[in-house]
Amino acid sequence: MSGKNEPGLGELLRHVSELVELGAEEHYRQMGLDYRARYTPVLRALRAGAQTVTEITARSHLTQGAISQTVGHMEADGVIFRQRGEDGRKSLIQLTPAGKKLLGKLDSHWAATFEAIEQLEEEIGHPLRRVLEDAARALQRQGFSQRLSHIKQNLATGASHDE
Repeated sequence: MSGKNEPGLGELLRHVSELVELGAEEHYRQMGLDYRARYTPVLRALRAGAQTVTEITARSHLTQGAISQTVGHMEADGVIFRQRGEDGRKSLIQLTPAGKKLLGKLDSHWAATFEAIEQLEEEIGHPLRRVLEDAARALQRQGFSQRLSHIKQNLATGASHDE
């Protein structure tokens, strides 16, 4: 075990995420928008054709609970509205006129955001998005809990991770 007090993976990911969101939110204010960064995955999924919480969840890689909560905030803020689907079991999510106007204002901001990400990746010399996508796929194959259990089991039995 390392004697250093180094930040863990989750801590570093949250820190980077906060830095990115703070920078984005500063620009939303400069654009005169009362906008929450958490709306972005939902709006981008809707723009790409998603119509339900399930479809937005699949496109965004976020939990259904997080998406449902965000959709509730967006509905309260007048960005979206829900309409019962034909079968009555699912709600279809649609942009309000204000939501469509907001999306139009955000398109150029998002294009600049992706350009800024590319510059960041170039500066650090790592394809950060690809690394995160690869990490997500690896954790989908074998979850972090499984990985921890395996290591703890090996430590308890005295086995090496090289075995």
